[in-house]
Amino acid sequence: MRFAFPALNLKAKLILLMVVLLTLTLGAEVIVSLSAEEAIIRTTQSKVKDLASVIQISVQELTSVEATDHDRLQNYVARLKTQGLEVSIASDKDLIINSSNPKLIGEAVNPEVVRTLMSLRAGGSHNEPIAVPAAKLGIPGAQSTVYFIPVEVEDHLLGYVQVLANFGDFEQPLKAYQFWLVMTGLGIFAVGLVFAYLLAQRYVKPIHTVAFAAQNIPSHGLEPVPESRRRDEIGLLTRSFNEMIAQLRRAREREAELNRLERFTALGQLAGALAHEIKNPLNFISLAVDQLRTRYGPQLGRGREDFLRQLAMMKDEIKRLSEMVQTFLHYGQPIEIFPAPTDLRQLVNSVLTLSESKLKSQGIEVIEEGTQVESILNVDAEKVRTCFINVIANATQAMPEGGRLKIEFARNDGHFIVRFSDTGLGIDPEIAAHVFEPFYTTKREGIGLGLFFSKAIVEKHGGTVTISPNDPPPGANVTFTFPAEGIHKSI
Repeated sequence: MRFAFPALNLKAKLILLMVVLLTLTLGAEVIVSLSAEEAIIRTTQSKVKDLASVIQISVQELTSVEATDHDRLQNYVARLKTQGLEVSIASDKDLIINSSNPKLIGEAVNPEVVRTLMSLRAGGSHNEPIAVPAAKLGIPGAQSTVYFIPVEVEDHLLGYVQVLANFGDFEQPLKAYQFWLVMTGLGIFAVGLVFAYLLAQRYVKPIHTVAFAAQNIPSHGLEPVPESRRRDEIGLLTRSFNEMIAQLRRAREREAELNRLERFTALGQLAGALAHEIKNPLNFISLAVDQLRTRYGPQLGRGREDFLRQLAMMKDEIKRLSEMVQTFLHYGQPIEIFPAPTDLRQLVNSVLTLSESKLKSQGIEVIEEGTQVESILNVDAEKVRTCFINVIANATQAMPEGGRLKIEFARNDGHFIVRFSDTGLGIDPEIAAHVFEPFYTTKREGIGLGLFFSKAIVEKHGGTVTISPNDPPPGANVTFTFPAEGIHKSI
């Protein structure tokens, strides 16, 4: 069973960071303090033991009635290896009779000490130890102190034990404690600074990214920022920003679609009105041309063929205008389909038969592939025929100097596919993205509704139609995709 830690917000992380830093600081201080205290205790115990031993040896030498070993004191102090420790034995005449420092044997006690001892004797205090700073006695070592311990037996002063002790060893643990305390504090401060920097970077960088994206919306558009799997305020901020961007995009798309629909609706209404007004005059003109051919054609001798050819050209143009007007009238009306079992390969062949003369005159070779594929679908034959006529007409116009038109039939993943590929001039990908829009055309002939109606018809059948440049070029291909079984009722 996996345990998921709860998400921490910025406030909780800052509090946790402060608690961790304080815990580390206090813990380090306690550990260093205990270590320093232990070191001081060990040093004190060692010093006290050494002092007790040398005082014991000195007292024994002063009180002994027998001859003593003067080298015993020197050897013992030498074995201690304690820096700054010097022990001397002075008689009641203030003369040093033995010392761990042989140079002092036979010399008088320091006059300052003598005056202090005289004052004590005058006051009746013989057995009280006195301590004099070494600097006051002219002895180098600011941390050293000279102790004079009277030795009396039955109120009789035998002499003094002079001890020069250096307490620098006691300061060593304190200095070490201060050093480690400062170093530990600096280390914890550095660690805290690194963690604070990383935490700030973790929060500031995404905020800067969101702020940059928001500031550059006019120039870069509605671009989302990369999301991370964060459960804190930054994760919430990025997700909210991206949701806002997605909503703005959808709003812009809806607005653009509404504007496009409004524009197309207005164009459709205008086109329908103009087409209705133009249709009747065209019919009258067509009838008038027929009357001219019937009335004046037989009467002409010379120039009769030219006259009839001109009338035929006029009829063709009137027919083209009439078909264009009919297209305008159909624009904006819902497309109704009446499906029936239809062989799409035969439907394509019938369109090729209609265009045979045009294809041969331009030297266009037609190649069919996949002719063994089952091609009977339930579709509206007349509507789909219109789609194929538009595509083959476009391919013919794209190859005025001849070329090859390949038609493929295939079934794939529950779909029936008809693909037309030509070797003409091809199509720019940017233009391909707009060719299915109404009134969009790059040709001088036509009004840009052929592919628009083709797309609407195919989608009404539950299929799709796409156009793209050939890979490799030249040329373009148009792919129709229908449901493999066609449709079974009008939708």
